Amino acid sequence: MVELKNVYKRYPNGTVALRDINLKISKGEFVFVIGPSGSGKSTLIKLILKEEDATGGEIIVNGFPVSTMSRRQIPYLRRSLGVVFQDFRLLMNKTVYENVAFAMQITEALPKDIRRQVPMALALVGLSKKANAYPGQLSGGEQQRVAMARAIVNNPSLLIADEPTGNLDPETSWEIMRLLNEINQRGTTVLVATHSKSIVDAMRKRVVVLEKGAIVRDQEKGSYENEDKDGKVYY
Repeated sequence: MVELKNVYKRYPNGTVALRDINLKISKGEFVFVIGPSGSGKSTLIKLILKEEDATGGEIIVNGFPVSTMSRRQIPYLRRSLGVVFQDFRLLMNKTVYENVAFAMQITEALPKDIRRQVPMALALVGLSKKANAYPGQLSGGEQQRVAMARAIVNNPSLLIADEPTGNLDPETSWEIMRLLNEINQRGTTVLVATHSKSIVDAMRKRVVVLEKGAIVRDQEKGSYENEDKDGKVYY
């Protein structure tokens, strides 16, 4: 599903964002990626999405050789992925239905498939009655659910959520995480980058910890923090 082998990322200014990353995420897993600001979480996601190129190493996503693939192959990679961002990134001049449909239109889906898939995606996220509303008429939580419907409408095998609850209150954040969990239980692999300690600790999924560009912990049913024998808290 996702595999990174000895991946290294250095920016032109000399900053090393990732160093010797070895990570494998299997089909159907739910994985949290955590770590302090500047640890490399966003860079990791950008490399998986082919928004940036690795300096070294090998990246394979859904069978695509991301490290070596040509630019014309990138759209095909991204069609197999769904992405949810912290700031929603909705088209404010389009209705909820149109925002979700747009994700299918850019893949040149048939109109009959769009008419079938969009209502199903909106029903899954509980927004069937908001199909004709505009993003500006929705709460933050509702906007994030629209973004999730848009991310899953093409039935991606991998859903990536980058700080999906960062702009939401605690109750709404839990609604979003329950929805991500349900999507995962339906068979979609889910990768979530987050700073939310309470969510990570409560859900007890696989936790991958980045610090200074390196993986310092990879733990099944993990927590946000660990304690050493002296009681010192660390990632």
